[in-house]
Amino acid sequence: MTLTAAGDRIEIRRLELPTRIGVDAWERRVRQTLQVDLDLPIDATAGARDDDLAHALDYAAVAAHLRRFAADSDCLLLETFVENVAATLLDTFALPWVRVRVYKFGPIPDCGPVQLVIERHA
Repeated sequence: MTLTAAGDRIEIRRLELPTRIGVDAWERRVRQTLQVDLDLPIDATAGARDDDLAHALDYAAVAAHLRRFAADSDCLLLETFVENVAATLLDTFALPWVRVRVYKFGPIPDCGPVQLVIERHA
């Protein structure tokens, strides 16, 4: 996929990914659902010109890939999980960069989700 300098991107928001993550004993026994936001660079003109998925980023395939990835994942740290998500997206979908934001719910009492945001380049 050829990318433009226009800043075209697909944004996937609040994708729910059940996984095993955490350092506390109770976290090691249960699966938790993380939410993920993704910014993925595309060339929107290519898909629009031909109206053909072969010339676009298949965001349903991205979501399915991450669901399988998270189901098999077993990380202690949120940092490890997020780095691994970025790496698999860059590699699997041949992206030049990716921005990943992950929300983890419940690690701090009386607080909203903890969020980690990274941007990585191929």
